[in-house]
Amino acid sequence: MNDAATAPTQMSAFLEGRKFGCVLADPFRDSVAENPRRTLEDICALPIAEHMDDRAHCYLWVPNSLLPEGMKVLQSWGFKYTSNIVWQTEHTSDFDTAAEDGEVFADVTQILLFGIRGKNVRTLAPARSTVNFIQPDGASGPGGAGKPDEQYRIIESCSWGPFLELFGTSTRDGWTGWTEQAG
Repeated sequence: MNDAATAPTQMSAFLEGRKFGCVLADPFRDSVAENPRRTLEDICALPIAEHMDDRAHCYLWVPNSLLPEGMKVLQSWGFKYTSNIVWQTEHTSDFDTAAEDGEVFADVTQILLFGIRGKNVRTLAPARSTVNFIQPDGASGPGGAGKPDEQYRIIESCSWGPFLELFGTSTRDGWTGWTEQAG
């Protein structure tokens, strides 16, 4: 069995019934080069809802070309889409390859979908003065895999914890991190 097929069981065992007030996920990024990309069904099957508090926020990274799939993931995890944050990735000289790869435009942005679940889930006060745009900060890795550090400042000031990060590339104080390898 591959990692994606056993991920729901691994996740439940790793999280041991803990509940979170906020989840940040980057499921459409390949976790490691040698693993096959997770399917939409694999991502939707993750038991996120059972590890979230009754009132919770979700921040979900989605490449522009997979926006409809991202909306399906939010819904399958028990969240209602309400807004998004756009991140302008680093400019590179690779734009000429976009047309060769079949892309319509040379994407220089990624979308961080925002979803809610439960009642009384309005963001914390700092959100009212936070714009939904993140400028390049040098964090982007190959293919935009490394996400901007600014995401944590926004999430930690606009949402409550405990915080869960799925498919991240590093660890952060005050957050619980999970990937297929963590299981």
